[in-house]
Amino acid sequence: LYRDFSRSAKADFIAKIRALDEIGLDDLAILFDDTRGDVPDLAAREAEIVHTALDVTHASRVVMCPTYYSDDRMLDVVFGQRPKGYLEELGRRLDARVGIYWTGEEICTREFSTGHLTRVAEALRRKPTLWDNYPVNDGPCMSRFLHLRAFTGRPSVIVPHIAAHAINPALQPNLSLIPAATLVASYRESTAYSYMSAFRAAASSLAGAELASMLERDLHALQDRGHDRLADDRERLRQCYAAMDHPMAAEVVRWLDGADTTDRWVEDA
Repeated sequence: LYRDFSRSAKADFIAKIRALDEIGLDDLAILFDDTRGDVPDLAAREAEIVHTALDVTHASRVVMCPTYYSDDRMLDVVFGQRPKGYLEELGRRLDARVGIYWTGEEICTREFSTGHLTRVAEALRRKPTLWDNYPVNDGPCMSRFLHLRAFTGRPSVIVPHIAAHAINPALQPNLSLIPAATLVASYRESTAYSYMSAFRAAASSLAGAELASMLERDLHALQDRGHDRLADDRERLRQCYAAMDHPMAAEVVRWLDGADTTDRWVEDA
């Protein structure tokens, strides 16, 4: 659409929005991520499409993801050089009701700082909605690892600087609940937050004491060494987790068997 928003394309887009509205929407996301961005008037084209959706939809919230959703220069390498002043123009053109996703200083950001978020908010003329790429593991490299550890680098002091905080889950939906619960804890507990204590509490609550103890014991193997470096430990781990009757244990077994590893990027649903 951003390449050709002609009358017929616009009509098809509106029909799609109305079809989604019939299902019933709280949030409508218009996503321009992972597309070529080296085209003329990129921000203007994207704003026009978003405003068309905003005018039609009955969703209570509309949020968009920019083509350049991070400061990470890898986006420019893969998708073309970002237009000069892209974020500022996007912020100027977009209706204030539209939220804007942002992944941070990197595509998979290690931490969010108030200084960075303040600068982004000034450019966008609104607080960014964080699209946090953890514990996601949907790429060829990341799918070899289970991201289970608690969130770090998301201090509660960022609260006044963001509109919302969304996370990108891993390919293992049940296991993703453990780090997700720790993010809630980090906001709730503020400066008292302890990431390993948060992991233990979340894992025990969601997986039960025995499985939680196993996951903590095997964190290094599952998250740091990864699938391709387990060697003889793979069969030992498989036997341990296969003996557990729990959906999280089943996801570990599936991953150990290579069912969730991929040699290509998994497209957003």
